[in-house]
Amino acid sequence: MLLACGCAGSFTPQGRLAKATNELAKAKTPQERFYALNDAAKESFVAGNAEDARKYAQELMTLLSKFPGDWNYGNAVQDANLVLGRIAVKDGRVDEAKQYLLAAGNSPGSPQMNSFGPNVSLAKDLLEKGERDVVIQYLELCRKFWKMHGGSLDQWIQEIKDGKIPDFGANLVY
Repeated sequence: MLLACGCAGSFTPQGRLAKATNELAKAKTPQERFYALNDAAKESFVAGNAEDARKYAQELMTLLSKFPGDWNYGNAVQDANLVLGRIAVKDGRVDEAKQYLLAAGNSPGSPQMNSFGPNVSLAKDLLEKGERDVVIQYLELCRKFWKMHGGSLDQWIQEIKDGKIPDFGANLVY
């Protein structure tokens, strides 16, 4: 059924990247770019294009000062830092990645993050490098906006303290 509707490609990294960059190309105003850059940066990284991911994340960072009251502001803080941090991990700059993780945790939240929580892919990357303390600190920061975590934060923190890498589920892709 997905093939018949032409939707199947949107479930692959390349399909999601194509959709995100198409949305970015259609953006006519700085605010529209502000909305489109989140996915363009994240999907570029996932698809293996770190240079485009960096470019999009840096542009998103520069637009933050223009939209401090926007509903997407918290997403932009999170996503720009997430992408730049993941690039830093990939490049072996773990200390820099840790700073990006904490900056992502200082997001004020957003309608999406307040309900579903943050994208924790950078936290997972750092856990895989043995960086438990900073990830716990990050998850504690997320409490200020993610009130509806239903115990997920507590469970993840305990698992990390027990030396495990939690199953973050959908929070790896938001």
